[in-house]
Amino acid sequence: MIIDFHTHIFPDKIAGATIEKLSKASDSKAYTDGTKVGLQKSMEESGVDISVVLPVATKPQQFLSINRYAREITPEQFRGGGEFLSFGGIHPDTEYYKVEVDEIADMGLKGIKLHPDYQRVFIDDIRYMRIMDRAAERGLIVIAHAGVDVGLPEVVHCTPKRVEHVLEQIDGGILVMAHMGGWNCWEDVEKYLAGSRLYFDTAYSLGHMEDEHFIRLSRKHGVDKILFATDSPWDGQKEFLSRIREMNMKEDEKKAILGENARRILKL
Repeated sequence: MIIDFHTHIFPDKIAGATIEKLSKASDSKAYTDGTKVGLQKSMEESGVDISVVLPVATKPQQFLSINRYAREITPEQFRGGGEFLSFGGIHPDTEYYKVEVDEIADMGLKGIKLHPDYQRVFIDDIRYMRIMDRAAERGLIVIAHAGVDVGLPEVVHCTPKRVEHVLEQIDGGILVMAHMGGWNCWEDVEKYLAGSRLYFDTAYSLGHMEDEHFIRLSRKHGVDKILFATDSPWDGQKEFLSRIREMNMKEDEKKAILGENARRILKL
């Protein structure tokens, strides 16, 4: 089973405008049109079995609409082919973080997406840490954008050093730092986070870091904690799969990264 642990889609009525806006802000090319159908087509062409969809709440009022849609596109049981598994979205400024984390868990969603740059809160802020604590209590995975965001590069709200501080404060739960632990902060990732209990995903990282660096960091951290991810539509699923399959890694390492690790923590 091949699982892409980090993808994005948008409602049809806003997908076009959203892709155009984000493409300009990040000077990036989109590989799909940002719709559900567009991602399904990419999955069929590449052979991805499950795409994990990660919604971002940019204001507290979006909680209901984001999570209703997340529930709609996530099946009760996975047959293992061409399906979506959406995480929930929550904003750190919510007054009702316990209630909202509980609602996400009660919906049957498996995790929560945080985006410190879009939400303009540092990852080691108490508002995030209390959400992570509650998520751990409810058995939810937490995944956070980490490192530089190419569309919002001025302030990095999730640096490896701040993530190290999070690990000092939060004992339990599964925490995933996207973009190999911190986009374009990979030397600090190696210094502060390699070998920790965190998971890293590969989103928007392959091709932006040297293959040798990717392999070294993966092995130093532990290949059993690396999750295949593309950040679709901002990178191509077919292209990322080809890159990993062509890397000078053992076949069991590739197999773990491409799906076994994700399947284990998602309990599929």
